[in-house]
Amino acid sequence: MPSEIINYTGSGLNLRSELYLPAGPGRKSAVFVFPDVFGLGDHVRERAERLAKLGHVALACDIHGEGFLFDDINAAVDKLQPLYDDVAHFRGVGLAALAALAARPDVDPARMASIGFCFGGTMSLELARAGADIKAAVCFHGGLESKAPAAPGGVKARILACIGADDPFIPPAERAEFEAEMRSCGADWQMHLYGNTVHSFTNKQAAKRQLPDVVRYDAAADARSWAAMLELFDEVLVG
Repeated sequence: MPSEIINYTGSGLNLRSELYLPAGPGRKSAVFVFPDVFGLGDHVRERAERLAKLGHVALACDIHGEGFLFDDINAAVDKLQPLYDDVAHFRGVGLAALAALAARPDVDPARMASIGFCFGGTMSLELARAGADIKAAVCFHGGLESKAPAAPGGVKARILACIGADDPFIPPAERAEFEAEMRSCGADWQMHLYGNTVHSFTNKQAAKRQLPDVVRYDAAADARSWAAMLELFDEVLVG
């Protein structure tokens, strides 16, 4: 499926994201797809394309600026450190993607959602915590902590967090804190745990990191979490 580049700014970054458009006329639901820490690569493009084939406008989002893609994790984390340090900056990147899609004449701004993977999953949750006017925020194996937990009544989106039960980066204590936050703010939320599953379980390229006890693709968890997302989308974007 062909894509097109759209440019916009957010948190001082020149963001260069890739847009996938479904066939057919009229305004459509839209989904922003946030990548892992490395940036806008094949994994997030493939997910955006899948969503477009299902009838959603899908934006594979740049997080580094200029569409940059890292291979070295330390360099990627260093580049993103300003986002880690400043939650407003962090959320600003996601909110910029929302504004870019909402302004399009082929998008129904009343039917938008966000998803993300690893770092992008955290960004999806932060968008919801910011009170963004979206129908759903989905996190795949992303960190659940926040420097600015959601305020009571502050989350408009339905929340879905899909987490590996053995993910060393998201221990049980972090999951418990997230649950407490969601209860406190009154969100409509769910968290799915996948047994015998670690980090990056949706990414078929995880093996290249050669850390199977830490990051590993899991076909069953990938399929189940994607199905959970589609079920939620059927409720809030389609039906």
